[in-house]
Amino acid sequence: MKKTKVIEFLKKYGIITLGCILYSLGIALFLDANKIASGGATGISILINYLFPQLDTGLVLLVINIPMFVMGWIVFGKKFVISTAYATVASSLLITLWQFIFDDVINVFPLVDLPSEPYMASLIAAISGATLFAVGMGLIFRMGASTAGTDVIVKWLRTKFRYLKTGMISMVTDITIVVFSTIVMHHENIGDIVVTLFFAILSIVVFTLIFDFVLYGGNSAKMVYIITEPDKSERMQARILSELDSGATVMEAHGAYTGKDKKVFLCAVKNIFFPKLKDVVKEVDKGAFMIVTSAQEVYGEGYKGHDDAEL
Repeated sequence: MKKTKVIEFLKKYGIITLGCILYSLGIALFLDANKIASGGATGISILINYLFPQLDTGLVLLVINIPMFVMGWIVFGKKFVISTAYATVASSLLITLWQFIFDDVINVFPLVDLPSEPYMASLIAAISGATLFAVGMGLIFRMGASTAGTDVIVKWLRTKFRYLKTGMISMVTDITIVVFSTIVMHHENIGDIVVTLFFAILSIVVFTLIFDFVLYGGNSAKMVYIITEPDKSERMQARILSELDSGATVMEAHGAYTGKDKKVFLCAVKNIFFPKLKDVVKEVDKGAFMIVTSAQEVYGEGYKGHDDAEL
């Protein structure tokens, strides 16, 4: 029992650490390095660093997060605060570390440097930074943690407005912060505001799509209805259970047009196994009627638990 808990603990914090590395690389090497404002506490930190260059972005981020820990402790409890504290400190220190390690290198050989195509350079930086940012944050959220800041507020709002996805709530708050940051950082030139705002919002949209995919994608599946002949149902059932390692609910049915008895299989299969299910149906009963829909979230054995925290 202890061994299992240790393994789960190491797995959880190993994934959180990987998320922190990806997240911090996206900020330090792409978004912050190219002065593309991001949302949340990170965006506020980048703005403060711009206004006061002597203040390190990672250190400012750490200071901003302190009151968020108090809120997290009150609303979500001790476990959330401990994992969030680790993720926050780790990501903040890593941002500072990457900036220290790569500062001279980036100044001499910018990671994204296309003098003849400055807009293309900004485009690459926005997409690359947002992608690393989103994957890292998605992994951290999947482990039940966050990087504090506005993430705590977003997570709290998710509990109040359960019909909204986390990425969507985050996008609204981030765009508000980004618009303000961009105006402050580029107020001398209206053209720069428009261009920078475009790339900043692009990075947020990319972040939202990838973040929601990382956060919810693993729990999505296909919901499939298979209407087949009774004499072929046993073989169909045996192959689904053995080859797909998936359960199925079998229902009795009666064809309105044919007047014949039918068997209906209701299956929830993960997207990766759906092509195999199609092959099984085709090989067992080419005349089967199959209806396929997308299941955004699936609860039960093999999927998300009913008591799992809502992300």
